[in-house]
Amino acid sequence: MRKAILATALLLASTATMAADNGIYLGASLGQANTELDRDATGLDLDGDDTGFKIIAGIRPLDWFGIEASYVNFGEVKQGPLAVESDGISGFGVFFLPVGPVDVFAKGGVISFDTDVKIQNFGNFRDDGTDFAYGLGAQFRFLSLSVRAEYEMFDIDNVDDANMLSIGVTYTFL
Repeated sequence: MRKAILATALLLASTATMAADNGIYLGASLGQANTELDRDATGLDLDGDDTGFKIIAGIRPLDWFGIEASYVNFGEVKQGPLAVESDGISGFGVFFLPVGPVDVFAKGGVISFDTDVKIQNFGNFRDDGTDFAYGLGAQFRFLSLSVRAEYEMFDIDNVDDANMLSIGVTYTFL
């Protein structure tokens, strides 16, 4: 009888530590951002990478769903006479699939972006707007700390491809 009670207590304790840590979370990520422009008519093409980063704030009210906002900076990509710099504020609905101490997640939402395009000896062009964004990732949870890896795509006007592959951490406040 004592062994059964002890085994049940250990099972409940291990399940509790593996459950999703719901609440408000803050974090940051660092990674590789890719920006691509393809302007066949002008001959101005750019495809390059730079270090990108983001600051994350979110709330996870349910084990399987959260809402997340972040500031994203894609860095500056220079190629020939062309340079592009982009950043923005994104908002996502995040769907989690908890598998033990690991969460696999998919997210979809929007980004409000600012893009600066500089053409040497010609001038600067600025564009801003709001477009669709989505991503996939996984995170490992240990108590209130999570380490995450994710890939995000941003549908930014006048930029053919903007994406980021990043590694980061979040901390959940209960």
